[in-house]
Amino acid sequence: MVLKLYNTISRKKEVFKPVHKEEVRMYVCGPTVNDIPHLGHARSQISFDILRRYLIYLGYKVKFVSNVTDIEDKIINKANELGIGIDVLTKRNFEAHKKDYSSLGVLKPDVQPFATKYVQQMIDLIKKLESKGYTYTLEDGVYYNISKFKDYGKLSKQKLEGLRVGNRIKDKKNNDFVLWKFSKPGEPSWDSPWGKGRPGWHIECSAMSESILGLPLDIHGGGQDLIFPHHEDEIAQSEAAYGKELANYWVHNGMVNVDNVKMSKSLGNFKSIKDLLEEYSGNVIRYLVISNHYRKPLDFSKDSLSLSQNSYNRLKNLVLEIEDDGKENKEYLKEFEEAMDDDLNTPRALQVLWKLARDKNAQGRLGTIKKIEEVFNMGLLEREELEIPLEIKDLAEKREQARASKDWNLADKLRAEISKRGYSVEDSKDGWKIKKI
Repeated sequence: MVLKLYNTISRKKEVFKPVHKEEVRMYVCGPTVNDIPHLGHARSQISFDILRRYLIYLGYKVKFVSNVTDIEDKIINKANELGIGIDVLTKRNFEAHKKDYSSLGVLKPDVQPFATKYVQQMIDLIKKLESKGYTYTLEDGVYYNISKFKDYGKLSKQKLEGLRVGNRIKDKKNNDFVLWKFSKPGEPSWDSPWGKGRPGWHIECSAMSESILGLPLDIHGGGQDLIFPHHEDEIAQSEAAYGKELANYWVHNGMVNVDNVKMSKSLGNFKSIKDLLEEYSGNVIRYLVISNHYRKPLDFSKDSLSLSQNSYNRLKNLVLEIEDDGKENKEYLKEFEEAMDDDLNTPRALQVLWKLARDKNAQGRLGTIKKIEEVFNMGLLEREELEIPLEIKDLAEKREQARASKDWNLADKLRAEISKRGYSVEDSKDGWKIKKI
């Protein structure tokens, strides 16, 4: 098989063929650092980390770019609300993003551009659009006229006529979007041909992706919430200005729910990665994301996380018991690759891993798991010194004494109590051994 990815723009799976034979140029929309990272970031970061790692597994050289938005209305409002400088806010939140992504086993981007470092490139792009007749200026900024771009809506499948409903601000037409905002007193600003101001949000990615990777990109990624208007607006800007396709493959991960309800600050179910990491390891969170297909909604709930924790611990215990020559099992690797080639079907690939871990007759299990871990990166092969709580050891000792006196009823009750506290006790000719469930 060959890798097929679901392309949002065509609404079908397509065979992946990069522009440059051995190199993949990939751009994924990064965070706006007005706050610490949340579960939506966790889902997107892990999903695209898996794609990146699998491309490397297949032998591609990957140049992975993910931006940081460090100037935007939400950032200005948050800094004013907290009474601190924008630089202080963005630096503090960016460090939180870096720390939490690392805890989730996510590779750092090859290039991580900050929007404020590419303002000149954004001005140059707006000038190109202006020279081609795509812009107009109002008292609050420079706007993009979407009616001038005949392919507007091709990604989201929105029809231009359907967008022409009210939405008029001053003389802004329909759903036209701002390219350059004139600054208000006390706001950060840069000089431009149109006056002091700052870039609009959509122009950032268009300028940075072209500057760093060139067009067309092989893959442009992000959450499904970015399809419209953000990615639609990126296409309109980039393709109008440069006369080239912005990206050949558009890949979007599904949305995040908390207890089966869409995560939203207004609903009070907004969860941070930090909250999650206080109860669950980064590997358990990765396991939960991997066990769901990247395009489907993902529910972060107490039940789903507890199930993932138990499943992960059982899988890891199976893996750590394997002792073989470390060679690779071609049949199992083929099954794994067939699953991943089918639009990154990680749930099916995870089933292959479970089957392999349980198959005591298979050769080369350990070497094969090492190869799969190049993609999944769940720490399955890392041995940890397990600190057994004293009360668990006491229960195990009492159980052993009950077994010695043939009090099987008490022994079973003590085993159940040990299990209830998150541990298992296993008997062997060398004595008992405790494992964390």
